[in-house]
Amino acid sequence: MNKRYLLILTVGSMLVFGACKKSKVEPTPTPPVVTPPTTGTATRQQLSLDSIFLYAKEIYYWNDKLPTYEAFNPRQYSSLSTDLLNYEKELFEISKYSNPGEYKSTSTAPKFSYIFDKSNKNPTASINAISSVDLEGNGNDLGMRFAIFTYSNDPGYLFYVGAVYQNSPAEKAGVTRGDLIKKINGVSFGANYNSEYNALNTALGSNSMTVEVVKANGATATYNITKSVFKSSPIYKSKIFSSGAKKIGYLAYARFSSAANSETELTNIFNDFATNGVTDLIIDLRYNGGGYVSTAEHLINLIAPSTATGVMFTEYFNATMQAGNAKILANQPLLDAAGKIRYGSNGAMLTYANVNYTTSGNTSSFAKKGSLSNVKDIVFLVSGSTASASELVINSLKPHMTVSLVGRTTYGKPIGFFPITIENKYDVYLSLFETKNSLGQGGYYDGMTPTVTTSELITDANNGIYNAMYDFGDPRDGYTKAALNILAQGVTFTNGVSASRSVNASGKTIMASENVASLELVDRQFKGMVENRFKLKN
Repeated sequence: MNKRYLLILTVGSMLVFGACKKSKVEPTPTPPVVTPPTTGTATRQQLSLDSIFLYAKEIYYWNDKLPTYEAFNPRQYSSLSTDLLNYEKELFEISKYSNPGEYKSTSTAPKFSYIFDKSNKNPTASINAISSVDLEGNGNDLGMRFAIFTYSNDPGYLFYVGAVYQNSPAEKAGVTRGDLIKKINGVSFGANYNSEYNALNTALGSNSMTVEVVKANGATATYNITKSVFKSSPIYKSKIFSSGAKKIGYLAYARFSSAANSETELTNIFNDFATNGVTDLIIDLRYNGGGYVSTAEHLINLIAPSTATGVMFTEYFNATMQAGNAKILANQPLLDAAGKIRYGSNGAMLTYANVNYTTSGNTSSFAKKGSLSNVKDIVFLVSGSTASASELVINSLKPHMTVSLVGRTTYGKPIGFFPITIENKYDVYLSLFETKNSLGQGGYYDGMTPTVTTSELITDANNGIYNAMYDFGDPRDGYTKAALNILAQGVTFTNGVSASRSVNASGKTIMASENVASLELVDRQFKGMVENRFKLKN
């Protein structure tokens, strides 16, 4: 993510009091506004707790539901062992006022908002502190995403490698998607998910591991993998399914990373689709938690037919932001792509208070990119890990193409943000805006329901195959197979590869929620929609 630094709030009670007075009108009756204690009597942690709430009072999407400073009392959240835990607790309490919105009664954290400690940023973070690949393409881990499937009628579970990141230690070792994991560091897993969960989480969070797997051809393999820093492409795989005159382009995309890490490669892939006569698309976003809005817009323009014109999507900020009354944003400098402070024509430093937050200033329009221009039918492969910018792409294309979804219900995040920095240490990602397409459609807070609900795993009892997982783009993959059936019913596509090993789980039923790894296990995959395109006020 782009670096943005805070002008540390050191002006004491004047700033804090001013922020309270300029908040939206309080619900009736309004308790007296109480000025927080002055800077001289407050700790750094107390001032930061104040800041998080006072920013929320002006910029949080549901700010009109928040109580007064006095009623909320942000400094009460100071009993936990670290500053970060206290800030996260406060953010969760703020999210409760969004209900219905991002607050879920069964959760212990907001569904959308979160706080990030910038000392954990890839690739400079301690190797212990971070996992996964960030939005700039920097990896700092083993390089694997795990896919775990529990049963509804048995305590056991299936433990697969769900994805391998390009150029990672795991890829270099020979690990592939669909490898069935049997042991980590000599310990067997798969017998009882509830009793093994803690040990599994510890194993997956380690700096190195010895992992024993069963490969697709039935052979066993053992890999010794150690975390390292690496640079990775967000493209899992691209290919063209071809049968006679039928050409279907396939893209498996991991994250909406920065323009430098994504746009050229995406453009080249779509131009290649055009050169080879592709008429239909399968876009695999099953593990894509989102990323930059600008990159999502680029992908939409690559996919959309040339007939798509006018509004693509609109971002809606709260009324305080739209009216230009979020004065507290004057404390957040607006940086350029290189992380440098920007200055206006009058020589004054630009801040987020100089940004235009009106709907007209935050409406994106189609501007066709690439040479693929005649696609009318598209299938998105989705799951509970498909979130935010991924959902934005799907929703924006619905009014202009025949869009089908295959897989499982998506995460449900029509909300985006940009970071607010406190202490020059923590980036606070408050829910800031909601997106809707050209028809005003949005609000998918509980996710998008698939056209065809199916499993990543394939069960073919007649051939003795149970719960087999295949690689991205393999026509036998459960999601891909269903998508091909939508776009080319009755047409057979083959990979020309040998049959996969199977997991004989006859009589065991996979849970409807299916892949639980992204919900419960070590998973620092980014989920969000970051706005990095800013129009200034006139």
